[in-house]
Formats: sequence, C-alpha cells, structure tokens
Amino acid sequence: MKIRIKGNSLRYRLTKTDVETFGRDGYLEESTKFGTSTFKYALQRTETEFLTADFTDNTITMYMPAALALEWTSTDRVGYENNSSEMYLLVEKDFKCLDNVAEDQSDNYPNPLVENFTKKKA
Repeated sequence: MKIRIKGNSLRYRLTKTDVETFGRDGYLEESTKFGTSTFKYALQRTETEFLTADFTDNTITMYMPAALALEWTSTDRVGYENNSSEMYLLVEKDFKCLDNVAEDQSDNYPNPLVENFTKKKA
C-alpha cells in the first residue's frame, strides 16, 4: 500500500495482494520507522456511509464502508473517493506505470491505458 499526502488530500494505492488481504481481513496496515518513532497508515473496513479518516497515535486510518469494500475488492472498480469534507480522500487500485520506473510493479494491476500509450510511442 502506498500513501500520498498533499495539503488536505489523502490517497491510498493498493496492489493486488493488498486488495486481496483487505478483502479477506478488512484491515491493512503499513509502517515507516523514523528513528525511534514509527509512522503507520491503515485502511479499515467499517460500517460508516462514506470514506473517512483520522490521525491518532502516529497512525492515519482511512475507514472504508463495508458495502464499498465488498464491491471494490470483488470487481474491476478502480476506487472510491470522498470530497465532501475538508479533506479529500481517495482509495484506489495501483496500476503499473506507463513509463519505466525503478520500483517493483509486479503486483500492480495492468494499466488500462497501456495500449493507447504503446500506439502513441510507435
């Protein structure tokens, strides 16, 4: 799972394995060590109506409604967003980049734009 924060925008991108784990367990967490402190970010299935998030004990938790989680993990749906509060929230499946990048993308979803990108380069 990757996290992107910019201003009041929070985005999570999940690989195939991340989505499978979240679908099965209803919870996914990553952590990053900063010296003696640990920063965590998590996605948790919940009974709320919309995507929500909070920050407690050095952990950002995004809460995804159970009905949305079921649809998202069992279909081709790319993601969900909530832009009705002061913070914009987005959770989505992570696609392979169209350009060459150094990071391992073997567990990412096939990019639906790859055919168009290949045609433009030819």
